[in-house]
Amino acid sequence: MSHFVLVTLHLFAAIMFVGTVFFEVLILEAIRKPVGRDAMRTVEAAIGRRARHVMPFVMAILYGAGIAMAWQYRDELAHPFESSFATLLAIKIVLALSVLAHFITAITLSARGKLRSRHFKLIHLSVFCHVVLIVFLAKAMFYITW
Repeated sequence: MSHFVLVTLHLFAAIMFVGTVFFEVLILEAIRKPVGRDAMRTVEAAIGRRARHVMPFVMAILYGAGIAMAWQYRDELAHPFESSFATLLAIKIVLALSVLAHFITAITLSARGKLRSRHFKLIHLSVFCHVVLIVFLAKAMFYITW
C-alpha cells in the first residue's frame, strides 16, 4: 500500500477518534449539569452503543495504518535515542499503545457492566491528554530537532 494511502487512512481515522474524544471531554462534560443525571445517562448510553459499533473499525484502521507507517521507520526505531525524530516517534508509539490499553479497558469494563461514571470520566480525560500529545508529536517529530 502506498505511503499516501496509509497517511490518508491514518489521518481520517485519527480525525474520527480524536474528534470523538474531544467531543466527549469538551462538550459532553460541559452539558452534564444543565442536562441532568437521567438525560445524561440516556445520552451516554446512546453514544456508548454507537461508539461500540463504529470505534473498533476506526481503531483497526488507525492502528493498522500506523503500524504500516511505523514499519517504514523500523531502522530508526531500532535506535530510538540516536535522532530526535526516532525519539519523538517512539514516544508517540508508546502513547498510542497506552491509548489502545485505555480503549480495551473501557470496552472490557463496559462489557462486564462495571464501567462507572467515574471510570468513564477518568479514562476519557487520560485519553484526551494522550491524544493531545500524540497530535503534537505527529507534527513535532518533523520540525523539532536536537
